[in-house]
Amino acid sequence: MADTEHFVRDDVRAFLDMLEQMGGKGVEEVGAEEGRTQMKTLGALAEAPARDLAIIKDLTCPGPAGDIPLRFYDAKETRDPSPCVVFIHGGGFVIGDIDVYHSLCTEIAYRLDLPVVSVEYRLAPEHPFPAAPDDCEAAARWIASSPEALGRKISGLVITGDSAGGNLTIVTTNQLVNDPADVPVIVQAPIYPVASDVSQHRSLRDFAEGFLLTGAAMSWFTEQYGGSADDPRHTPMVGDCSNTPPTVVCTAGLDPLRDSGREYAAHLIQQGTEVVYLEFPGIIHGFTTLRKAMPSGQKDLDAFLDAVELMVERYR
Repeated sequence: MADTEHFVRDDVRAFLDMLEQMGGKGVEEVGAEEGRTQMKTLGALAEAPARDLAIIKDLTCPGPAGDIPLRFYDAKETRDPSPCVVFIHGGGFVIGDIDVYHSLCTEIAYRLDLPVVSVEYRLAPEHPFPAAPDDCEAAARWIASSPEALGRKISGLVITGDSAGGNLTIVTTNQLVNDPADVPVIVQAPIYPVASDVSQHRSLRDFAEGFLLTGAAMSWFTEQYGGSADDPRHTPMVGDCSNTPPTVVCTAGLDPLRDSGREYAAHLIQQGTEVVYLEFPGIIHGFTTLRKAMPSGQKDLDAFLDAVELMVERYR
């Protein structure tokens, strides 16, 4: 079993070997500021180019602690009423931003043919929990209200994001299920999310070293973010997930977070939610924003977006 579980694709192995040769220190050693620079540098080196779209513009919406920066994407200049994708970036609640995820958001807007709004929520450690979920919820509610700034009539929300953004996807969806916004969340689509207590998972032990996201970085991110693991806005699986909208979850086979996504998908299925669960073998955490370095990850992203499109078409 161990051999098949640790299958590594050739392009993934080449990327990991390159990272090893480059050396460099982990985010837990260099801190938040340098970690943010590292993530930008890696993206510039390893991510696929952005697609050209009819609309790419920066906006803001009101938030609980001032304006929240957003970026609005659409492949069309105008469109009839439609769902809108709310994208929540990853980076351990500490190091991601709108720019690192720019190419991915253009890909999502192009592939799904839906408007996409990417959310620049406040980051830890400067703004620990619950700043991030507060901002994401405020942005989602604003988007749901079909604000004039978007020039779109929004019929429903599709909430997605990766890693820490996968966690915030689930948390934001749960908040909007408990206290509905102007339009419903029709689909949620967390990408390799943190949904449960990862410290107990075998995948954390198996992939703690040598697969980009390390166990040491995970611990450091958790510490920076703060909050309590028994708060459902922090660890969403501890809350009531019984009314969750249709869900697409994907994980990476060589990811310390793999078992958290598995566990969450299984939990939703047991509660009666319609779920598509995709686990991509032989690839690492972060593949959706490293597609130039690992071209096989584009096929995985395509499969994930196909599943999201399928679910949206059923419920829009």
